This record gives sequence, C-alpha cells and structure tokens, in this order.
Amino acid sequence: MYQKFIKRFLDFILSLLGIVILSPLLLIIALLIKLTSPGPVFFRQERTGKDNVPFRIFKFRTMRIDTPKDVPTHLLENPDQYITKIGKFLRRTSLDELPQLFNILCGDMAVVGPRPSLLNQYDLNALRDQNGASSVRPGLTGLAQISGRDELPIPVKARLDGEYARHITFKEDVRIFFGTIGSVANEEGIQEGKNE
Repeated sequence: MYQKFIKRFLDFILSLLGIVILSPLLLIIALLIKLTSPGPVFFRQERTGKDNVPFRIFKFRTMRIDTPKDVPTHLLENPDQYITKIGKFLRRTSLDELPQLFNILCGDMAVVGPRPSLLNQYDLNALRDQNGASSVRPGLTGLAQISGRDELPIPVKARLDGEYARHITFKEDVRIFFGTIGSVANEEGIQEGKNE
C-alpha cells in the first residue's frame, strides 16, 4: 500500500512544497552560477530510471563546460580543475541536487531511493538488476547515501540499493531522509577524483 500509492503521493507533495519554499534560494543559486562562470545554469544528463528506462536528470551546473562528458566526478583524474568556485560549495552542501525536486514532481524520481546511475555505469547497473534495485524509482537520497556515499565500493552500494528496494517502508524513508540531513551537514562520504 505505502510503496504503490502513498509514497508517490508524498513525493509529489514534498517536492511541490520544496520548490515553493526554496524558490528564493533556487533563484539566488541560479544567479550566482550565471554571474560566476560561462555556460548554462542547469546541468542535464541521461540517467537510469525505474525499470532501466532512461530519463533526464537536472542539477545546478557545478563544473566548467569543457569537463569530460558522462564521467562520474570521482573517476576524473583531477576534478578540481573542472569544478567552479560556486560549484565547490554547491557540491559540498549538496545544494546542486535541488533541481531534482522537479524530477520528483514529474515522477521520474522519488525523495528516497537508489541514486540514479549513469547509463554507462554498466557494473553498477548490472548489480542493481541482480539485487532488484532497478525496479524502484531512483531517489534524491538513499540508503547508500547515509552509509558511505562515494566511498562505498560498487558491490556494497548495489547491495544496499537492493536491500532498500526489498524493504520500502514509511519508517525507513523517514530514517533515511533525516539521516541524509546529518550526512550532508557533516559532509560525510564525499569523494572528488579517483580513489587510489
């Protein structure tokens, strides 16, 4: 009942409220990006959605326009050379993810679920298929995000995503939601560049 009906209803209401309440902040961030670096305000990219159906994710642009395409930041040799000044702050505080409220509103994403992967992250996507994580909407945050985020090896991340997909409850979503606030505040699990 919760997973099929209530979760989507709550996602819609929460994303709509988030957009309305945070609209001044969204506007300020958009202006700062536009004034401090050339290029668009938003970064759009194809990601893997529910049942492996691709969708276009929205983020605030945090990197220069000459950054290599479709490469996860943690796999770049020297990501600092590509991240803009305002981008560094947005990434550290996860404010760059706020435009995904629109993805949630239109039903491509949920507030809580496995983070949407790149289409070319074949190893992660294959493991998510095996673990059943591909059968749910990707989320703004998820179990892997409060359990280590970028520092997690891919098999562990996929296992956590599958664990969440098999046990979706209101209580778990609330726990992950508030756990995310703590993780972001403490800047836990953020990794920029290759982990040697």
